[in-house]
Amino acid sequence: MTDVTVLVIDDEPQIRRVLRNALSERQIRVREAASARDGLDVAASERVDLIVLDLGLPDVDGLEVCRDLRGWTTAPILVLSVRDSEREKAALLDAGADDYMTKPFSTVEFLARVHAHVRRARLGPAAGGPPRIVSRGVTIDLAKRTVHRDGTPIHLTPLEWQLLRVLASNAGRTMTHGQIFSQVWARAHGDAQHYLRVQVANLRRKLERDPVRPALIITEPGVGYRFDDEE
Repeated sequence: MTDVTVLVIDDEPQIRRVLRNALSERQIRVREAASARDGLDVAASERVDLIVLDLGLPDVDGLEVCRDLRGWTTAPILVLSVRDSEREKAALLDAGADDYMTKPFSTVEFLARVHAHVRRARLGPAAGGPPRIVSRGVTIDLAKRTVHRDGTPIHLTPLEWQLLRVLASNAGRTMTHGQIFSQVWARAHGDAQHYLRVQVANLRRKLERDPVRPALIITEPGVGYRFDDEE
């Protein structure tokens, strides 16, 4: 990655130091803020490619910061926190966060996620998604509404296609049960987890090489699903 700037909003100096060292080794510029207000000021005054956000900030709760940021910036937001409540993760994703990692964390995984989010953001806006996605032997043409696995056409029902379209258009981003349900079924009521569990199982049987160990449609326990476009 070239010409990349990451903003780290975290009140723990040792965490900022770890992230600064890891990112700097990849020639990524790092801007730091120890409070929500300082972080919002930096994000508003400078161009940043990705924001790393801690939830336990001293002045404003991270969830509110996430909502504020998403109101005026499209930069990917990666939440980094000791909190691991499924409900809180879902609330953050609904508020506009793109990803969530729990402390302690692997710097290797952290850098991989940073790279993936910046790459996707630079490909263009997510609206409609890319016209063609290739991952793990599966080719999805969103414009032609076709799916192939290892070159063989795969027949999907209209509902399965809608579900795959929503997940693939947001590749790399965890979608909550509620987000997926409202986009696929066009309503916000009903047992989202049950409906999704059935349809995701159907998709996995058709697309995954090993449906028992899915590598394409990943379950985020208690939160939702993520389409993995990384080989």
